[in-house]
Amino acid sequence: MLGERRHMSEQPLKKPIRPSVYAVIAAASALTAFAAVYVTSGPADNQSAPTSAAPAQESKSSAHPLATGAMTTFVFKPQPEAMPGIRFVNAAGTEMGLDAFKGKVVLLNVWATWCAPCREEMPALDKLQAELGSDRFEVVALAVDKGGVAAAKKFLTDIKADKLAVYADPTGKEGTKLKVIGMPTTILMDAEGREIGRLIGPAHWDSAEAKRLIEAQLKQGSG
Repeated sequence: MLGERRHMSEQPLKKPIRPSVYAVIAAASALTAFAAVYVTSGPADNQSAPTSAAPAQESKSSAHPLATGAMTTFVFKPQPEAMPGIRFVNAAGTEMGLDAFKGKVVLLNVWATWCAPCREEMPALDKLQAELGSDRFEVVALAVDKGGVAAAKKFLTDIKADKLAVYADPTGKEGTKLKVIGMPTTILMDAEGREIGRLIGPAHWDSAEAKRLIEAQLKQGSG
């Protein structure tokens, strides 16, 4: 017993982790989360993502056969869901809504001129529109920006994204109705105007995986 007690007493004591260490870890995690998306003040989307940082995509989305490669973080809805009745203006300043695109598969990209990740992915969206845009499909790049149409138009001109039409929400409030909590957020809508799913953060929308995602929806709509 004496030898056992001596052996136990010789074991080095583990030093407790100081609270400051946890603070450093938390700060590092937050910086990593903010690196890929600009967080807005809108309510959480129905993917139960955290509102304090870039939302994590549901792991089960990767099980979908189309959620691969560049589209790994695309989250499909269990069933198509109705979209809210948002209002915005086109290049001419005419007010309109998403019902104007009924009959088309729509890739709705919610962005802002001050959003660096939005600038990063916009050329890919422009290429996607150039390749697949038709009377059955359109990339709708909606600037939720108080600069309105003028700011959106200048932005698209500067980066030479000339295949995308100009749409803007100068009130900066319609993103809340769409449950957008980070920009860019891109929502895929079917020809009935319902949400199929969404991807939060920038993505390679001109990739083979993105095109397969769109083409699958177009094929389903024509079936």
